[in-house]
Amino acid sequence: MDVLTKKAWELRKDIVEMVYRSKAGHVGGDLSVIDILTVLYFKVMNVSPENVRNPNRDRFLLSKGHCADALYCVLGEKGFFDKQEAIETFSQFGSRYIGHPNMAVPGIEMNAGSLGHGLSVGVGMALAAKMNRKNYRTYVVLGDGEMAEGSNYEGMMAAAQYHLDNLCATIDLNRLQISGTTKEVMNSDSLSRKFEDFGWNVIEVKDGNNCLQLVEAYEQAETLKGKPAAVIAHTTKGKGVSFMENTASWHHGVMTEEQYLQAVKELEEVLA
Repeated sequence: MDVLTKKAWELRKDIVEMVYRSKAGHVGGDLSVIDILTVLYFKVMNVSPENVRNPNRDRFLLSKGHCADALYCVLGEKGFFDKQEAIETFSQFGSRYIGHPNMAVPGIEMNAGSLGHGLSVGVGMALAAKMNRKNYRTYVVLGDGEMAEGSNYEGMMAAAQYHLDNLCATIDLNRLQISGTTKEVMNSDSLSRKFEDFGWNVIEVKDGNNCLQLVEAYEQAETLKGKPAAVIAHTTKGKGVSFMENTASWHHGVMTEEQYLQAVKELEEVLA
C-alpha cells in the first residue's frame, strides 16, 4: 500500500471515531471525499501550518461544507491543530470544530456549508491571483448533489471567461445525496459535458477513491493552460465500511456501538 493510500485509510478511522463520539456529522460523504482531501493536502497543494498566512499559499475551499469532519481530520493530521481535540470535541457545545468549516479553525479559508457558494468564491480567489500576479492555485471540492445549485453555473461561466487556469474544481461524484440518488433528485450524469460546454478542461477519474489516479489527475490539471480544470472523481459514498457503501441513509447516519466496532474492524483489516 502506497503512503497516500495508507494515510487515507487511517484518516477513515479518525472520521469514524469522530462521528461516533459526536453522534453527528456526515459520514457517508466524509468517506467518499477523504482520498481527494488526502491527495490535495499531502501531495498537491502548497499549504502548511507554517505558511498559513503566506500570500503565495494555495487556497482550498470545501464547498460541500457538511463534510467538515473529514477536513478537520486532514488538517489535524497536517499539523494545523491538535487532531485529537477535534475528534473528541467535534460538534459539541463550545467547540470550534462545528459541523461546517469556519475560520475560527486554523487552515480554513472560508466559512462553508450553504451549498453552491464555494466555486464562486474560488473564482474570486483565482482571479485575485491573476490580478496580483501571484502563483498560487485555488482548489474547490464540491458534491455532485450540490451541482443542482444554479450559482455554480455562474461560477463556471466566469471562470472560463477569465481563463482561470489557476483554478481546479473537483466533483466528489458519489451519486447520492440526503434525499436519494442524484439521478432521481437532479440528474448529474452529464457533468463532464456541462463543464466542457462552459469552457473548462475536464479530467475524469474512474476511481475517485484511488489516490494514485487522483495524483495523476491533479498533475495533469496543473499542466493545462488557458482554461480552468474540473476533476470529475467517481467515488463511493461510505467507502470502506460495507454497510455504509452506496447507501443514502448514511449521508448523516448515527452509528450504534455495534456498527462502530464493525466499521473499525473493517478499516483495520484493510490496513493490516
